[in-house]
Amino acid sequence: MELTADEVLHHFPTPHTDYFTQYVDYPVDADKASELVAFDGSVIIDRTAGQIGARDHEAFNTLTLNLAVEIIQGGRSVEDARGLYAETAAAYSMGRDAPYAERLLFTPPTEQTADPDEAILAESMGHQMVEKVKDAFGAGDTPQ
Repeated sequence: MELTADEVLHHFPTPHTDYFTQYVDYPVDADKASELVAFDGSVIIDRTAGQIGARDHEAFNTLTLNLAVEIIQGGRSVEDARGLYAETAAAYSMGRDAPYAERLLFTPPTEQTADPDEAILAESMGHQMVEKVKDAFGAGDTPQ
């Protein structure tokens, strides 16, 4: 959880300011990231850490995370998620039953969710070392 004094103006589903961020361990494939961003600009994806987050207030963060996981799993489209978000946010604001905003409806994975990616610099460093030696001896300046 992260509380910030830097409020961010946000107009979905209605004008408000985002200030409270919550994260949960959950892997996000790169091909799903654009769908999550299209769903809600307050979704935060940290693929390296293996986390998704939401920035709003607690109930709407819970709502966002529940719908984000459904998008990730392929069970809900972006348009459908946005519509359900608006309906659920309205119900919650009116004190009506709103399960998506009341608790996580999924179980975060217990296995490692981080994606440390792949190291690619070693080969380039070797190539650059060869080029640096050529530069030092003027071998790189000779026209061929």
